[in-house]
Amino acid sequence: MRLVAALIAVAAISLLHTLPVAMAVFSLTAIIAVLHRPDRRLWRRLLHVEAFILLLFVTLPFTMAGPTVATFGPLHVSSTGLWRATLIAFKVSTSVLILLVFLGGMEPERLGSTLRALHVPERLSRLFVMTARYVALIRDEARRLTETMRARGFRPRSNRHTWRSYGHLLGMILVRALERAERVEEAMLCRGYAGHYPYSPLPAPRHRDWAAFVLVSGAAILALTVDRL
Repeated sequence: MRLVAALIAVAAISLLHTLPVAMAVFSLTAIIAVLHRPDRRLWRRLLHVEAFILLLFVTLPFTMAGPTVATFGPLHVSSTGLWRATLIAFKVSTSVLILLVFLGGMEPERLGSTLRALHVPERLSRLFVMTARYVALIRDEARRLTETMRARGFRPRSNRHTWRSYGHLLGMILVRALERAERVEEAMLCRGYAGHYPYSPLPAPRHRDWAAFVLVSGAAILALTVDRL
């Protein structure tokens, strides 16, 4: 239910066209996220997204045609581009917050069972579950390799040696990931894996799950309706 509600909310938010409604939805979602008290790692993930959103404010105001609100030498900041970048920033931030609140603490196995219950193809759901399960292990492997480089006196600088070292690091991470994937495949085959991942059955939705689903979906549809008025 959480996955379906989150997808409906994100789909509705992606269709918003007015900035005031997008700001109001973002404010409400941020309040809910704070009350939910998610893990600090989830907030760091949101900061990573915001770093990419900053690129919109560097490109759109200077590339879209519209009334000029500021001038920096030969560059002109258009109000249309600034409005569009702000709208996209609020929509993306709201969507990420919704996904973090609804799906951030969900186990990969349960998410895979949910995808299969929604008739998502077996290969796609299996790929998603395996990626979500082992991406943390690959991250830990990358951190150990980085610490090994530092222990050997590596100090990142803007020179050819640094970039060559980072290239070797990336290649070693890919090799370690391939080796781990082969070991995981062998272990799965030894345990009788025959092409179908054994998903555990999902519990029946409770009354509060249905209430939360109706509330979130209704709020998303209401915001989209107000946006169209």
